Amino acid sequence: MGKTTTLLLFLFALLFTTSLSKDLCHKDDKNTLLNIKKAMNNPYTIISWDPKDDCCNWVSVECGNTNRVTSLDISDDDVSAQIPPEVGDLPYLQYLTLRKLPNLTGEIPPTIAKLKYLKFLWLSWNSLTGPVPEFLSQLKNLEYINLSFNKLSGSIPGSLSLLPKLATLELSRNKLTGTIPESFGSFKAEVYGIYLSHNQLSGSIPKSLGNLNFNTIDLSRNKFEGDASMLFGTKKTTWHIDLSRNMFQFDISKVKVAKTVNFLDLNHNSLTGSIPVQWTQLDLQTFNVSYNRLCGRIPQGGDLQDFDAYAYLHNKCLCDAPLPSCNVKIQATDLYLNLPSE
Repeated sequence: MGKTTTLLLFLFALLFTTSLSKDLCHKDDKNTLLNIKKAMNNPYTIISWDPKDDCCNWVSVECGNTNRVTSLDISDDDVSAQIPPEVGDLPYLQYLTLRKLPNLTGEIPPTIAKLKYLKFLWLSWNSLTGPVPEFLSQLKNLEYINLSFNKLSGSIPGSLSLLPKLATLELSRNKLTGTIPESFGSFKAEVYGIYLSHNQLSGSIPKSLGNLNFNTIDLSRNKFEGDASMLFGTKKTTWHIDLSRNMFQFDISKVKVAKTVNFLDLNHNSLTGSIPVQWTQLDLQTFNVSYNRLCGRIPQGGDLQDFDAYAYLHNKCLCDAPLPSCNVKIQATDLYLNLPSE
């Protein structure tokens, strides 16, 4: 009799535990996710979401220890919709990824400002329009912002520099205009990467940017002009600098580059001077100074001769390997390798 009672109690406890564990997801989060699914026209990647199942086990969803939704990732889908404002109704969300959704249109909804725990915002490779939202500066836990490969327009909000934990800002491949905010020279956080390439940004860059120690800075394919020498320095830990295809004008002769730099692309600007000997100490994997106004001997040694002539072409009067020797008549160099004589 005792064994039977024990067995019945065990089965009851097992049944009770199973019924509890069947749906650990918070009901409000589940309802919000179902509303998001409906608003996005039931995209294929999340079509399997079933109201009968625990939403913490749904594909593209992750929950934390308290069974509240902390991560939502809907990517690589042919969904035709806008970002549902309901995403702001997931109060414990830390990671929001909506990427490679080419038919995701409209502006970034202001309800995202309610996500006070959000650390990671990845909205790239979509067709989003409108401005980079000013309200992002309210999200004090943001560490990563990626809005690249969209159709965003307008200027970059200077208030983004107030984010105390921001480490990476990716705004490349949009239609942004204006200048880099002066406040970007005094980020509250230690920013490791700024990616602003392929926009329509213009003007001079703030001198205060030289105070920052980026790992990566990519300003390529804009309309920047003036001096950018402040971005360099031997005391920095930068490894990737891309200033190509702008209108920068400064003398590189005395520019010293951190030994950590392995990517240095300065092509298609109006840089003057000669290539510093110090650059032979760099362990370069990518290097290009073509289409500038550089002159003088290319320093011999290090990695500078590992790159072919195309990395040096169309300058004023560069010479020596991998270009022809400086002893070659300058007319021949001008004719085949450099800019026409003025």
